[in-house]
Amino acid sequence: MTSRKKFIESVGATCKNWNWSWSFVNHDEHFVIFGLWDVHKDGLIFDSEWKGTGRSQSLEHIRLVEEEGYNLKTFSMQYSEKIDGTAKIKSFDPVLEEKFLVGVSGCWYALGDEDEADISLAEEVFEPEKYIEGATRKISVNSYERNPKARKQCLDYYGYKCFVCKFDFEDFYGKIGRNFIHVHHEVALSEIKEEYEVDPVKDLKPLCPNCHAIIHRTMPAIKVSKLVEVLNNRRSGEV
Repeated sequence: MTSRKKFIESVGATCKNWNWSWSFVNHDEHFVIFGLWDVHKDGLIFDSEWKGTGRSQSLEHIRLVEEEGYNLKTFSMQYSEKIDGTAKIKSFDPVLEEKFLVGVSGCWYALGDEDEADISLAEEVFEPEKYIEGATRKISVNSYERNPKARKQCLDYYGYKCFVCKFDFEDFYGKIGRNFIHVHHEVALSEIKEEYEVDPVKDLKPLCPNCHAIIHRTMPAIKVSKLVEVLNNRRSGEV
């Protein structure tokens, strides 16, 4: 297996010290590279509370992305137990992935467009008629909504604005809201047969969490077109 140094040099990047650096830069092609620990599932690449010799260099690399338009790339590092207070690399994957940078309250995250498929808050379909007070509520998960290929095709067609209220998370929250949206399946679970094939444009719609929750407030769920009608009526002053 190639060494980390040889891998980084093979893509034209460098650093100040190969022993303690976890970020690297290629000034000719204007990109920086961060090693991404496998234990940081949220994409965290830098925390302002982190100490270490590489701290100032990594902050400079973050500045290059935020202020000078450098692209961000990451490679995965497998975490080993700390020795003398320093995290050690067990192994790494010599593959670079394109990311975008999000800074929130002194922490910086490397996120990718594919991360949209990992959002699981959206695709829970509740069955209220099966709730019993004092019992654990039953949640059925619609696999058609969670299917990453179907979800991607839906969002490629409609974009990331809520189909009903037009809320856009990135417009409102900035980069931290990029590519966040729920995806709703219009066909009831009870109507789906084994041979059913989802139509990502006809059957799936992007919804904000509020509209998604309102749609599932009734059983069966409200049709998306009906909720659009309700909202349009309220906006026009009709009850």
